[in-house]
Amino acid sequence: MQPGLLLVNLGSPASPQTADVRAYLKTFLSDPSVIEMPAAVWQPILRGMILPLRSWRSATFYQHIWTKAGSPLIVYTRKMCEQVRALLPDWNVQYAMTYGKPAIDQTLTAMQKTCDRIVLLPLFPQYTQSTHGGIIRQAKATGAPLNIVRHFYQEPAYLDILASQVWQAYQEADYDAVLFSYHSIPTAMVKHGDPYPTECYATTQGVLDRLPNLPKDKVQTVFQSKFGPMPWQKPYLKNTLMQLVELGKRNVLLVTPSFVADCLETLEEDNVQNYQTFKASGGDRFQMVPPMNDDSRFGHFLADLAQQQLLQDGDGHA
Repeated sequence: MQPGLLLVNLGSPASPQTADVRAYLKTFLSDPSVIEMPAAVWQPILRGMILPLRSWRSATFYQHIWTKAGSPLIVYTRKMCEQVRALLPDWNVQYAMTYGKPAIDQTLTAMQKTCDRIVLLPLFPQYTQSTHGGIIRQAKATGAPLNIVRHFYQEPAYLDILASQVWQAYQEADYDAVLFSYHSIPTAMVKHGDPYPTECYATTQGVLDRLPNLPKDKVQTVFQSKFGPMPWQKPYLKNTLMQLVELGKRNVLLVTPSFVADCLETLEEDNVQNYQTFKASGGDRFQMVPPMNDDSRFGHFLADLAQQQLLQDGDGHA
């Protein structure tokens, strides 16, 4: 038997066509870890209003970012897996998606045939119920012998890489503001004890601690990708971008630490929609720090993290 490692990302539609996007959104937005509203109340809204209105619109966005190799999120997650697999030749290293394929349950079931212990590593630096909840629930349902990495925002090696990326980009121009933008979550989850905002602010601080020459008064932590009418964690990225222009700050560097791979949120929401909002408001330079993507340093970090997790005596073991 051998150790195993399963890298898990959010997922993607099978194609950018409306039918596949609708199927993906239906699965994603039916997860009780994502939507806490009772199913009897939420499902009629989802099926009667959200899916008919949102599916075709989201499909056009996916069509904008789709590549010949497929969904960027799937492509980069696969590349991460390949990097780690080369670094851990004695391990069974696979990847799966919370929604879509490869599926978590099918992948773990196959891995159990050769693995006596499996490290489950969600590719989300900060823990939140809305991402980790569905992953952990699906994984535990298989009965696989799991050792779960619950977060890695605090890992020095991860923060070193992120800080290096930020500093390299910051030196390329004269920026008035540096925004650390994280995927938002509903404020109700925060009130219920979700640690996500605390871990986001700690991530920003961890980078600042490594960059003494980055002016702290230029840095803000913001949140993006709000969905639905309920209040979500603030301040919102889009509002902040417009406020910065009003204050005469027209050159902005954007960092997205909650996304380790380019996806709809970074490529379409940020690089197109938020860019257009910023420019229309009178902004000049809008530059993004790329996610980890296929950075070999991140591949080495994931391999090291998996080995460390396996050595921990029962911590995180399920």
